[in-house]
Amino acid sequence: MTKSVIVKLSAIPEKFLEDDLRASQLHSQGCLYPYLEKKKLLDSSIVFYPRVIGQRDPDNPIQWRWGFNWEERVDGVWKGRSIGSIPPGAVSMIRSMQQEGATRENIIAFIKKAKSKKTSPKLDVCKNFDNTKIKPTLPDDAPITVVLFAGGGGIEAGMVQAGIRPVIAVEFDPSKPELSRAIAKTDHRNFSEYGCRVVQLTVQEVAKSGFLGFPRRPDYLHASPVCANFSQAHTAKAGKGGETTDDLTTAIAIAEAIRQLKPRVFTLENVPRYQNSQSFSIILDALEQEGYSVDYSVVSMDKFGLPQARRRLVLIASKGLHVALPTGAKSCGWYEAIAHLIPTMSDSQLLPKQRQAVEQFLTANEPTPLLLERVGGRNGLKYKPGHLPCNTILRSHFTDHKGCNRSKFADIWLPDGIVKSLSIQGVARLQGFPDWYKFPNETATAGSIIGYSVPPSFAAQLFTDIQKQLSGGFL
Repeated sequence: MTKSVIVKLSAIPEKFLEDDLRASQLHSQGCLYPYLEKKKLLDSSIVFYPRVIGQRDPDNPIQWRWGFNWEERVDGVWKGRSIGSIPPGAVSMIRSMQQEGATRENIIAFIKKAKSKKTSPKLDVCKNFDNTKIKPTLPDDAPITVVLFAGGGGIEAGMVQAGIRPVIAVEFDPSKPELSRAIAKTDHRNFSEYGCRVVQLTVQEVAKSGFLGFPRRPDYLHASPVCANFSQAHTAKAGKGGETTDDLTTAIAIAEAIRQLKPRVFTLENVPRYQNSQSFSIILDALEQEGYSVDYSVVSMDKFGLPQARRRLVLIASKGLHVALPTGAKSCGWYEAIAHLIPTMSDSQLLPKQRQAVEQFLTANEPTPLLLERVGGRNGLKYKPGHLPCNTILRSHFTDHKGCNRSKFADIWLPDGIVKSLSIQGVARLQGFPDWYKFPNETATAGSIIGYSVPPSFAAQLFTDIQKQLSGGFL
């Protein structure tokens, strides 16, 4: 059974009982108090929540649970009343209201309003852009994560939005060393303020060192191994002997990370075909041997609020408690996500094949905004009407495979005949990147980061949901 331990903090104005029972106007404000939750874990150890690393700060509201008590007269009898689980962010306002002499009724009304607000990020990215301009701040006791194959930190951006602190990001691709270094530099630029250290070595090299300097038993360990040999673009290779020695040694290194670091939760993201590989089997075997409960599935991220038709294999593994993949959010079209950016984009002209695609569309449909690709071949629609999610964003859209920028990679045709060139900022929105994320100026590098990344909006939804499940299970 969960028990609460009440502790006293200094400088809290409080009037718990009605202090003047003979007065005509009773003016009790009640008692705002901190407490700790005492819980027994699955291994029989006792811990106090919120979890704090080091000494608990008596003046830091985030490091305590908060409640509010008062007494009121019911049929001539004084009865105690209370409200628990007050958001820590509301504590300073409640204290101010008490100091200013606010009535108990007004304080209670404020507390109920504060509790009714959702503190986690909204999960519909189409309606969440205004909430991603300010970079999140994290408490010192935020859960920590180690990220393998970090890229530019798309997964980290989502984790930060979910309240998780990245402490180590491993990023180096020896097949593209210059690009990988530029991507790692961008990761450092965006996440160093959270204390994240970027390790520019391969995961295999880090494993050989015994993961020296890595935290043991981190809250999270994530891996998004290189997927080139398993992607749809490599159909001839995928599932037909295309798996390389490098793929296998990568999987062995990930398995070793699971064994040595022993994370509370392990997550993995890759293209759907990866689930049929020997590499994936190596990782699954390690998770089974270490006693993890595993859930994985191929998810369509347009069903999770992302304005993009992107299918990916997602795995969640945890010890002692089964953590399931979240359910989807409302889907939305690409136009709704970037409509406000279109006027700021450069003018463009359609290529002959793009004009043909528009003409083909208009023969059977009413005019509507169309997103038209300029590069790459696809079995699907060359154009996408505004109410549909866009096609999967790929690194190849932004570079000619020689490291050179493509100045134009997609166009937007509007019903009034205006044509705009889709900007990197627009593509970043379609990939669910928050506004605070800083991209490099080079299109090839910025586009590679976008194409490689786990969509941050999906990651924020995934890890927010995992955190809720873990909290509910008292793991």
